Amino acid sequence: MEEKYLEIGLQAEDGFYIRPRIANKKMKAAQTLSQTVYLYGISGCGKTAFIHDYLGKRKYHYYSAEQLKEDEIDFPISEKQQIVVIDDLQQLRTDELREALIKKIEILARRSDIWCIMSGRSRMPSWLRPVYYRKVFTVIEEEELLLSENEMIEYLNLWGLTPTEEDFKKIMGLTSGIGIVARLIAMDLADGRPFDVNHIERMRNDFWDYLDCQVYDHWEIEIQEFFMQVCIVDEFDKHLAEMITGRSDVERMICIAEQLGNFLLFKETAGGKRIYEIRHAMRRSMRRRLIRTYHKERWERLYYNAGLYYELEGDTPNALKMYEICHDTERIARLLIFNARKNPASGHYYELRQYYLTLPEEKIRENVELIAGMSMLQSMLLNIEESERWYEELKQLEGTLSGSAKKEAKGQLVYLDIGLPHRGSSTLIDIIKNAGNLLISSNIVLPEFSVTSNLPSQMNGAKDFCEWSKRDKELAKSIGKIIEFTLGKYGKGLVNLALAESFLEKGEDSYEIANLTNKGMMQAQAGGKIERCFVATGIFAWLNIINDHAEDAKELLLNFQKKVEQEGSVKLLTNLTALQIRIGLYQGKTAEALEWMEQAPNEEMEFCTMERFRYLTKVRVYLLMGKYEKAISLLQRIQYYAELMHRTYISMEADLLLAITQYRMGNGKWEENLHKVLTKAESYHFVRLISREGAAVNRMLKEFTLKGNKTQYYKAVFVETEKIALAYPGYLKQVTECATFSENAIKILKLQAEGLSSAEIAGELGLKVENVKYHNKQNFKKLGVNSKTAAVTEARKRKII
Repeated sequence: MEEKYLEIGLQAEDGFYIRPRIANKKMKAAQTLSQTVYLYGISGCGKTAFIHDYLGKRKYHYYSAEQLKEDEIDFPISEKQQIVVIDDLQQLRTDELREALIKKIEILARRSDIWCIMSGRSRMPSWLRPVYYRKVFTVIEEEELLLSENEMIEYLNLWGLTPTEEDFKKIMGLTSGIGIVARLIAMDLADGRPFDVNHIERMRNDFWDYLDCQVYDHWEIEIQEFFMQVCIVDEFDKHLAEMITGRSDVERMICIAEQLGNFLLFKETAGGKRIYEIRHAMRRSMRRRLIRTYHKERWERLYYNAGLYYELEGDTPNALKMYEICHDTERIARLLIFNARKNPASGHYYELRQYYLTLPEEKIRENVELIAGMSMLQSMLLNIEESERWYEELKQLEGTLSGSAKKEAKGQLVYLDIGLPHRGSSTLIDIIKNAGNLLISSNIVLPEFSVTSNLPSQMNGAKDFCEWSKRDKELAKSIGKIIEFTLGKYGKGLVNLALAESFLEKGEDSYEIANLTNKGMMQAQAGGKIERCFVATGIFAWLNIINDHAEDAKELLLNFQKKVEQEGSVKLLTNLTALQIRIGLYQGKTAEALEWMEQAPNEEMEFCTMERFRYLTKVRVYLLMGKYEKAISLLQRIQYYAELMHRTYISMEADLLLAITQYRMGNGKWEENLHKVLTKAESYHFVRLISREGAAVNRMLKEFTLKGNKTQYYKAVFVETEKIALAYPGYLKQVTECATFSENAIKILKLQAEGLSSAEIAGELGLKVENVKYHNKQNFKKLGVNSKTAAVTEARKRKII
């Protein structure tokens, strides 16, 4: 038996210690009930320091599991409470010792004169769970041992430190509340060292050195190697780990890793697959250890193995990342050629642009598909001259080829004639007819096409087909079958859905629109493409909105999302989410829209043409927030894109949103812009383009000075806009300060004002700690602060709480 006092932990060396509030509260409750306690957390998070500080000068029996012997934990019955601490449970190496310890712990847990405290680095170990289920423990989790912001401020104050808000934010980001890192930083700052980039990098390296010496070096060699090998990827499943390491016992290694500590996080996918992620600090430190331990050829081979796995899984961006690190230029070129065979909606042109743009032109000219891919990419990047240059190079090359090579080049030229974004759709009818004839005569093979570009629209998808809408029924009869034949799987259901969308925009009969949409949906489902089903779902969603059934529209989209996730069609998810946000705007789901803005594309970093649907959704949220200057800035970029790419519908939509923005700003030019939109939209009889904006445009229409007599088109627009405005009066109405915060966000602010920690708030509201932290981050951003204390103060100033 060994009696322990304040001999271990932070306070042993510097005398400074802050006891985490939530952990302290749970410990007191457990002591009152003499309930066994199990604490766990990553090395350095303060388990041992907390135990010793809590017990103070009371006598207790302390054992480290690494030196524990079976006969050491037999205690005679006592009238006074005896405290038994068993530390470092992760060090128990043999099954025999575990079995013996289980029996002893179960006996101790039953005794009223014994209070047993155990700690380890992993969540409840599998070997300990049977006892836990029979005799419930109090479990203190890692998150409850970490220092909160208020506790970190108190700890730094003990050192005589009062960092600025900016420095404090960096400290919290660097430490994540881990005690050992806080102490390292405090020691340096107390010594007068500057808290700059170099200091932060040194702190990271110091912590990694600590992990190297105090943790990794105590593990068996094979588990060290396993972590070093899988750390090269951000996350992995069993099969990726097998591919990287070459091991057939990956599940055993993962099991060992989980027993050693709380280093592995995991999540379950919809298909039941378990995805693992090594915690960030450990992943970074293990990568450093890998480079220091393995020869270059050996660690490059690991990256090659990972790249091969990603390639087989069709994850081109990650495969290229791995091949770039191991300098496999041949595989990089091969993957870029493979990606160039896909259309922009299913491929990764934009994401891989840096790889394409750094290819030597001589390398590009060696391959027909690469030349076509460069023409397509440059068009997507709005570099029209460069796009046409590569098109001309392909055309010249085609003239020098023969046989199958010539046939391939001809197919690529026809593909570009149809698909290049900047060329518009005015000449497409003859091109598609010609392509159909060439296919029938077997002279060419066309690459895959996408009419929608993963948008919930055909008329405003990969290209703008507004002009076709003027002759929708005629074109459906004359070239409908040729188009469907030419596009193959991508053409199934196209004609019916094109007619349905055209009728929808023109404000025609809902029954006929629904009938055509159902036909198109069923055709697409019978061997077609899910992106076509997205168009059908989008049409149904808008029909529901128009007929005052917003809840049905939202349910429809949620059900379709499940289908998308089941099929793994991840490319659709971003635009599907944006459509859900737009539907939510009619329902007044303001907080949902504001939270979505965190994942919306950042137009100020770069303008990506493939994000046009999300940009237009973002403009509407800017209007909701009253950020009119930001709305105008984004609309100007969208208008430039629309003009360059001959996007008639987007041009009208952007002009309408600009008129709404100008009206709200008191800018008299709104009327001129609204007149411009109405005049142009009338030429297509697009009623829903205007009426869909409901309450946001209704008052403007009433104030609008109409030049000339009201046509049937104008009457239809005014009547339906009024109807939608009455159904959704709060649509795009500028939100008040309080409305920008969700119900949970306000509750969290109120509980923080009462002094509760994130863990306590999570328990109070039935949320995960991660969710509370997410809301905290959003609250800080909206309030313009960097700490909980400042957030509460600012919220009170604004009378939010």
